[in-house]
Amino acid sequence: MTEMPMRVGCFYCEHNAEQDSKMTAITSLSVSTVYLNHDQTYAGRVIVALNWHVDEMFELTDGQRNAFFKDVSIVAQVLMDVFWADKINYGIYGDLVSHLHVHMVPKKKSEAGFGEAFTNNPGSIKVISPAQEAARIEQLRKLLEEAADETF
Repeated sequence: MTEMPMRVGCFYCEHNAEQDSKMTAITSLSVSTVYLNHDQTYAGRVIVALNWHVDEMFELTDGQRNAFFKDVSIVAQVLMDVFWADKINYGIYGDLVSHLHVHMVPKKKSEAGFGEAFTNNPGSIKVISPAQEAARIEQLRKLLEEAADETF
């Protein structure tokens, strides 16, 4: 098997303290890892990051890109079910962290900010308690792993 590229200084590649300060790993899927963002201003906000370093989608083969977006789709379905979302917002940026990853935010029509793009780095964030975060991670892990098993 070919070793996939990693980049020095990229916290998705290095899994370092900077990454730990922003998110906690939930589980790995076929070609990605799903993280719970510590900013839970939008309940269920997660990040799906490719398990090796590329800056741009066009750097992936068709098969790799299909597998990545299959993982994103699995996560979206679980988020819709768990958080009763009316819509999932997807954010793919990369200006500051140039590693292919997707921010995923469940949104409800009844909540503030529906109809607008979510704020990636709001001035004030909502952090849930460690017990709530652990429970959310465990719930999502279980459902994501079940959903991934069902799709193969």
